[in-house]
Amino acid sequence: MLREDDSAARKVEKLTRINQVLIDRIDRLEESRGSAWSMFQAAVALEQEVLTRTRQLEQAMADLSQRNRELAVARAAAEEANRSKTRFLRAASHDLLQPLSAARLFLSALTDTPMDPQQLELTDRLSGAFESVEQLMHAVLDISRLDSQRIEFNRQPVPLHDLFRKLAAEYAPLAEAKNLKLSFVQTDAVVESDPVFLRRIAQNLISNAIKYTSRGGVVVGVRRQRNTCWLCIYDTGAGIPAVDRNRIFEEFQRLGHDSGTPGMGLGLSIVRRACNKLGHPISLNSEAMRGTVFKVGLPPAESDHCPRPAVKELLTTTLRGRVALIIENDEAMRRGYELTLQDHLGMVARLCGSTAEAVATMGEEPPEVIIADYHLENGDTGVAAIEALRSRLNQPVPAIMVTAHRDPDIARTCAAMGVHLMEKPLRPTELGETLARVLG
Repeated sequence: MLREDDSAARKVEKLTRINQVLIDRIDRLEESRGSAWSMFQAAVALEQEVLTRTRQLEQAMADLSQRNRELAVARAAAEEANRSKTRFLRAASHDLLQPLSAARLFLSALTDTPMDPQQLELTDRLSGAFESVEQLMHAVLDISRLDSQRIEFNRQPVPLHDLFRKLAAEYAPLAEAKNLKLSFVQTDAVVESDPVFLRRIAQNLISNAIKYTSRGGVVVGVRRQRNTCWLCIYDTGAGIPAVDRNRIFEEFQRLGHDSGTPGMGLGLSIVRRACNKLGHPISLNSEAMRGTVFKVGLPPAESDHCPRPAVKELLTTTLRGRVALIIENDEAMRRGYELTLQDHLGMVARLCGSTAEAVATMGEEPPEVIIADYHLENGDTGVAAIEALRSRLNQPVPAIMVTAHRDPDIARTCAAMGVHLMEKPLRPTELGETLARVLG
């Protein structure tokens, strides 16, 4: 503060200090003002960045929503295409398997006639060709069924000795053609499974074992461990490398050393699908140049015992002279039934193509067994035919339903009616055995 008695030098000194203080204050004010301005500018820039990022996020979410809608549409289209494929295969299976089933019956009748060596060779080749076509068609239809979400299984007690007997008769010629020994270990085990798919599982495993074994043989048996019956298929083939043991269960996958073996690589894919759907664990052990064993775990049935049927005795004593009424709209199938039942099994076959014809054909002597195709003409079905005949006769005549459609509704209907269900293409030996059991 200046005083009047201060000297000029003193006043200059004080004014200099005051001036310096004012300058420092102004500098501080400018610095504060500059910092606030910078913060304001930074806040404005940040707000603009937030707005930009928000718009970008909104656009990304809109794009994602659009992609989700497109994906949902594509998925719905794929599911509809898969359903259409399944419906087509189910609808076409009857027309595809009908001529094959008739051809099998004709071929069976032909083999019972005297033939020269050249004719025998031709029939053997025809039988092999039919077998290949049948296996391929069954593979395609089985994959279609197993991929369907609506599949239902007909679980019931399955006597393994009966299954082994059928498989032995089916695959003995294939093993003999390769000079292999095919053995089935006798068993009285009865397991709980779907008989159709369990047989398909065993067929594919045994067929693969024979195909990929060049010397030695194949053994099929059952091992009991705790509460599981393990269906075991042993072979003396080249073995499966560890790196390939998962790959072989995929479609169209075959090992490098089997390029000359016929087949499309679908068998083990069907085995895996069926086992997964049925809840049957599957495993394999293999050793190079020593062979492979596949194991399928099966739950034992509540009653693990089933008497073994004397099939040959039943065929000879039960069927001869018995009257069978055939209801089949396909002329070739009717002729095939006639040759098989009359010439091969010694039965009396009456043939008709519809429910109305069946009722009219019945005559005074009623049939002892009915064999009806499920799909007839003009909406007529084997179910209607069997019901009409039973009502007319006022008794539950034994009956067999034959169909190419693997439909759980048909299986339930037949079970409720007490009608045995068989799938096309028919094998004459199985038809004879089924007739023997039904009439026995």
